[in-house]
Amino acid sequence: MSQTTFFIVAGEASGDLHGANLIRAIKKVEPSSHFVGHGGDGMVAEGLDKMYHSDQLAIMGFSEVIKHLPFMLNVMGESLGRLRELRPDRIILIDYPGFNLRLAKNCQGLNIPITYFILPQLWAWKENRIKSFHKYIDQSLCIFPFEQDWFESRGVATNYVGHPFSEIEQPKAGKAQFLNKHNLKESDKILTLLPGSRQQEIDRHWPVFVETVAALRRDMPELKVIVGKAGGVTIPESKLEMLVEKEETRAAIAFGTVALTASGTATLECAVLDTPEVVCYKLSSLSGLIAKRLNKSPFIAMVNLIAGREIVPEFLQKNVTVNNLVGAIKPLLEHSHKRRAMLNGFEEVRRLLGLPGVYSRAADFILKRTNSG
Repeated sequence: MSQTTFFIVAGEASGDLHGANLIRAIKKVEPSSHFVGHGGDGMVAEGLDKMYHSDQLAIMGFSEVIKHLPFMLNVMGESLGRLRELRPDRIILIDYPGFNLRLAKNCQGLNIPITYFILPQLWAWKENRIKSFHKYIDQSLCIFPFEQDWFESRGVATNYVGHPFSEIEQPKAGKAQFLNKHNLKESDKILTLLPGSRQQEIDRHWPVFVETVAALRRDMPELKVIVGKAGGVTIPESKLEMLVEKEETRAAIAFGTVALTASGTATLECAVLDTPEVVCYKLSSLSGLIAKRLNKSPFIAMVNLIAGREIVPEFLQKNVTVNNLVGAIKPLLEHSHKRRAMLNGFEEVRRLLGLPGVYSRAADFILKRTNSG
């Protein structure tokens, strides 16, 4: 059997996780498959011939993208050069729409079929990007059931494969082992901080996270705080006593009492692991203004979007204040009505994520289309 070659792009930490699992699933069916492109440590561990690391590509926000435009143009040029040289059997794009949809457009003359896995949230904003799917995308694989209806009602054939978190792995360490590692007790109340997976997210969220911890400890001096640190980012030093978990962020989520998290994949991870949370997000002033004008979605937290109602409190831009965060976190540290209602909501969200086997189903769709072409 001749080797099948894929050019694959994941431009951030969550995309690397999905990409690694997808590569593994494809290789289970076709072990000789070869993968080239952009991704992180997970994809490299599965055999990716890496061009750029996803940490280098994790740029978010309008003003931030403009600042890094020369670098991104260079990445685009190198990607196209490698595609012309490699002539892969298929391109696989994972989320990261600002770059990936431009790459798809620029590949138009190369006659290489393109799969998009983890579709951009066009139902929230930039709906006009649907034209790119009509013109350039050969196959669309979505992870939310409502997305299939949304895309197909706009003329884009889409396969729903389920959500990856329907088969999320539990932390490798047990609770007792994790608590012992950080010298914590079973009776401790633990606030887990998840300030983001990109450095620019850390820089914007960290000051208000630190102030929030200080405010909470004025009433609860015994409160323990652990920071879930993503790879490739730096957490600024603080005078406050805080623990840091670098190796297994998922354990910091699963064994925390409450999480304060930047909006993103971690919000859904908290729901799946049954950890109550408060969600927030800050962009630069310019990016925030533009996002406010363009965003059509009623929520920023994926948990709320899936449920179609507010299950977790969320705060955006100027509403990311110490008073708001403290007021939302405090009831969740107790056995309160708000905590019970949120946990009940999490059960609803988990049911909506579909059945396990997401990556295997995605791999089957991709290989069927690739081998039939």
